[in-house]
Amino acid sequence: MKIGDLARSGGVSVETIRFYQRRGLLSEPPRGSGARRYTLGDLERLRSIRAAQTAGFTLEEIATLLDLDHDDRAAARALAEARIAAIDEKIATLKTMRAALKNLAADCAKSGDGPCPILDAFSIPPKPNSGGNQTRSRSV
Repeated sequence: MKIGDLARSGGVSVETIRFYQRRGLLSEPPRGSGARRYTLGDLERLRSIRAAQTAGFTLEEIATLLDLDHDDRAAARALAEARIAAIDEKIATLKTMRAALKNLAADCAKSGDGPCPILDAFSIPPKPNSGGNQTRSRSV
């Protein structure tokens, strides 16, 4: 199959295929009769890469996974546990962000007087001649 067929079958763009090739995740087959021909094995590898990305692995981690022996459970588990820890950190950060925005939205809903607490928190200046309060001092 040609690169466009591989991309369509894998649910990615041709540029994504080329990017994966530059990163060493997918091989670039030799030209045969002018066009490069990809195999079902290439499609399976592409689908493996996409599945690992969906699970949250970075491209560097995916390269490591692809290089592992199929029975190297300890290394695969270590990668998964490290990724879980990183995801847990992101979740904690997202929860903090959510709580801050929730508080700002609640403050905004309390009163229609004065500057918007959301805009004020991010030091977004009022538009000229908006008639709004020019004082902006609150931060999140």
